[in-house]
Amino acid sequence: MKQKTLINYIGLLGVAAFLSYLAAVIFAPMDYPGYDWMKQAVSDLSAENAPSKMLWNQLAAPYNKCTLVCLMAACVFIRGRLNKPLRVGIYLFTATSWVSGIGYAMFPLSDSGNADTFRDTMHVYVVTPIVVMMSIASLLTIIISGFRSKGKYRRLAVCASVALGMMFMGPIGMGAFPKEYFGIFERFSVFAATGFTAVLGIELFRGFKPHSESAEAE
Repeated sequence: MKQKTLINYIGLLGVAAFLSYLAAVIFAPMDYPGYDWMKQAVSDLSAENAPSKMLWNQLAAPYNKCTLVCLMAACVFIRGRLNKPLRVGIYLFTATSWVSGIGYAMFPLSDSGNADTFRDTMHVYVVTPIVVMMSIASLLTIIISGFRSKGKYRRLAVCASVALGMMFMGPIGMGAFPKEYFGIFERFSVFAATGFTAVLGIELFRGFKPHSESAEAE
């Protein structure tokens, strides 16, 4: 068995990023009196005037850093190892995380909800659509190339399919159900990316080994 190197252990940061985000989503509402998780968006917890902003920043501090370090390490590791379309999908997913991290940091919500300021407009109508489109493109690329890998990376394709399904479930649910349930379906979308980051981190820890040992070499 090939010994794991430092770059493989960096993959565990993807799991740490997911746990950090999960902790922030679960515990930050404790500092936000009257917050209704079924109705309100996750981003309300980190809005500039949100009473939970400090606790959110503390709990989510590892999230962005661990995400980017993990995904960049994955990009370095997969060079020359996976087929080109699969690599492109992972590169694009990493680029999406950079756009998300920078975009939402530059344009945080000024108020819980949308106060129609310039920052809110950029957050809701510019950054979010770009992140969503890039996420969909990256996951579709991974799904298609993963299922075409003769079973070698089918599990990665299945996980990407679940993430994409969750991403679509969010807006579908928000459109089909009353606004009182906005927060529930919005969480499907926000956890899709963080969950798939953890998946890529685990794959990096495993060394992106083919899931089917009998599959032909690509």
